[in-house]
Amino acid sequence: MLENYLPVLIFLAVGMLVGVGPIAIGFLLGPRRPDSAKNSPYECGFEAFEDSRMKFDVRYYLVAILFIIFDLEIAFLFPWAIAIDSIGIFGLLAMAIFLLVLVIGFIYEWKKGALEWE
Repeated sequence: MLENYLPVLIFLAVGMLVGVGPIAIGFLLGPRRPDSAKNSPYECGFEAFEDSRMKFDVRYYLVAILFIIFDLEIAFLFPWAIAIDSIGIFGLLAMAIFLLVLVIGFIYEWKKGALEWE
C-alpha cells in the first residue's frame, strides 16, 4: 500500500529541493555587504517621495476592469477556434453574436470617454 505513495513523496521531495535549494544556496554563498542605500525601503538609494498608501484614481480601476473584460473574450475564442469543425454553423453564429455584443460594448465605452486619460 505504501509503495503506491512513494512516487508522490519523491516528487514532493524533489519539488521542495528545487524550490528551496537555490534560495538556500544564495543565502549561504551570497555576499553580505549591507549599506544604507541597500537597506533603504525601496532599495533604490533614496527615500520615497510620497506615501505608498496613496489613493489611485478611479479611472485606473476602470481601465483595468475594461481590460479584464475584453481580455476574457480571448479565453472564449481559443476553444471556439479549435472546435469550430465540430460545432458547425451554429457555433459560428453564436460566436458572431458574442463578438457583436462585445463590439457594441466597446463602442459604448469609447463614446462615453472611458478610455480617455487626461
